[in-house]
This record gives sequence, structure tokens and C-alpha cells, in this order.
Amino acid sequence: VFSKIFSHEALESYLPKIQLVIKDTLRAWSSNPESINVYHEAQKLTFRMAIRVLLGFRIPDEELNRLFEVYQQFVENVFSLPVDLPFSGYRRGIRARETLQKGLEKAIQEKLQSTQGKDYADALDILIESGKEHGKELTMQELKDGTLELIFAAYATTASASTSLIMQLLKHPRVLEKLREELRSKGILHNGCICEGSLRLDNINSLQYLDCVIKEVLRLFTPISGGYRTVLQTFELDGFQIPKGWSVMYSIRDTHDTAPVFKDVDVFDPDRFGQGRSEDKDGRFHYLPFGGGVRTCLGKHLAKLFLKALAIELASTSRFELATRTFPKITLVPVVHPVDGLKVKFFGLDSNQNEILTGTDAMLGATV
Repeated sequence: VFSKIFSHEALESYLPKIQLVIKDTLRAWSSNPESINVYHEAQKLTFRMAIRVLLGFRIPDEELNRLFEVYQQFVENVFSLPVDLPFSGYRRGIRARETLQKGLEKAIQEKLQSTQGKDYADALDILIESGKEHGKELTMQELKDGTLELIFAAYATTASASTSLIMQLLKHPRVLEKLREELRSKGILHNGCICEGSLRLDNINSLQYLDCVIKEVLRLFTPISGGYRTVLQTFELDGFQIPKGWSVMYSIRDTHDTAPVFKDVDVFDPDRFGQGRSEDKDGRFHYLPFGGGVRTCLGKHLAKLFLKALAIELASTSRFELATRTFPKITLVPVVHPVDGLKVKFFGLDSNQNEILTGTDAMLGATV
């Protein structure tokens, strides 16, 4: 069922909706007279994408914001020690999950009762249909669990990578300009605006430098540090025997830091993935931001598409600058993110790449 949810056809149908959510978000960021906390806003963005695009819920914005706050409480406490005391994180997490489940149940029921204006099959539709195809209609509890799993999968890691992407574009203006050049050469960006109908899945997949930028963000700032596996057959590693049945952890971050194929590992250099160097092609398990083997991340194509769509919008329709004197330090827990969330001021651009004044700025200008 997940292969259908993240198939080429499904991604093609999600793309216009993803673009719309990103456009609306960047418009809101640019109209804010103050700087924004990118990591917090990226979490809102990926949550909105999961709700609106993946699940097709038509929840009013006010309710969506409330659901987001509840979801944050759930995520913040999901890894708490299981000590069931009245004011423990564990108890707060349980309460947040119950509130979340009620909100999701209401959205699922409304979705099941209304099929009007539906122009694509979202992930939840595919989940429901798959159950019917196998002669097992999913219960409401199963639908809620599946919905929560999809949101969880799309949320934290994509928000982390989105924040890292924005930070690297701020640090490396030449990379941003090279992205713009590629968009112009492919007929996607013209006179400072995205040409109508130019952003199809095949067009985005043909943008080689954009692909290199996203790969490099995920190499240097892999959202999660590693993963767990169960040993299926006893094997030997560096003279040590690892018995069948043991649990082992592999480190994505250490792999990227020590893999001999990567030159100058600490340098942000998208060209390392270009045709001339192709550093990710020299071994099977040197580059694994989404894990590896049969348990590789199922949503990796959706995540990369989302990041590419965000990069295109950032390169085409926004000007943005760091709102602090220096770039923040990075923390790795629970996922990679800047310690201060990354404070950035966004400015909207019109079709001639001129700044659009916010209402407040326009009023101030008129009084001078």
C-alpha cells in the first residue's frame, strides 16, 4: 500500500497541492514585518502539507493551528520515560494523543462523508481502498493510527531538512544564484517569476543542480543520526562476531563523516554529486540519508520532492536574510536543527524581483 502512496503517479498528483501550500506559507512569511523562527515555521509547514496534501483533510486554518499545537505536545512527550504520574511528560503525551485522535476522527468522518471537488487520490484514499481490495474494511481506530503514522513520518525529519536547506542557501548565495540560473535555463524561471505549467514532476526531476543541492543538504545535515536493525544471520565485522537475533544500530552521520568517497566532508559542496565527480556513486552504503536495504525510508521520494519544490519557490519568489549577527549552532536532538530555530527575515518579490512592501512598511514610507 505504501508503494502506491509514494508512486510516481501519486507524487505527480500531490505536486500542485504541495506547491500551493509552500506558496501560501512563503507569502505569509514575507508579509510578516518581523523575522520568523524557521524551524518552528517549517514544522507548521510540513504538518500542513501532511494534513492538506497527504490526507486531504479540509480543516479550517484556525482548527489546523490548534491541532498543530496539540501535535507538538504529543511529539515533545512521545519519548518521555513511561512514568504515569499526573504532571509527567508521559501523561501530557497521552492526553495530547487522545485530543489528537479526536480531531483526526472528526476529520476522517467528514472526509468519508464528502467526496465533492476531489481531483486526486490522496494517501488516506489509497489506504482505505487498499483495505477494501483485500476484503478488509479498515476500522476507525486503524484509520486514525494510519493517519497519525503518515503525519509522524512526514513531519519532524522534513522540517529539519527544510530548515537546513534555508540555512545553507543563506550561507552560500552563489549556490542560490546557480539554482536560479538552472531554473532560467530550463524555462522554469522567466523575468523573476515561475512560468505557468512549467513545474511538472519530469521537469523537476531534470534539474540536476537542484538534485545535487538537496543531496548535499541531506548528506551534511541528515535529520536523524541512525537506525536499528535485527541481525538475521550471524556475521563477522572487523574480527568481532555479531550473533543472529541481536539488535544493532548503524550511524548515518558517522558513515557520511568517514566514508572515503567524500572529499572535504565538512564543506557544503553540491558539485560533489555532479556528473564530473559523482561521489555518491562509488559505493552502495556510503550515502544513506534515508537508511538502506529493504527497510529504507518509504517516503524518501515525497520528502525530496517537497524539498525541491521549496528550493524552487525560495529561489524564485523570495529574498531572505539572517536576522541575527551570526549563524546559530546546530543541535542533533531529537533531530538536527539550529539551537535558536534560525531567525530569518523574509521579503516578498514581485515579478521583476523587486521587494514587495508589507502594509506596515508602505504606511511608514507614506508618512516620511
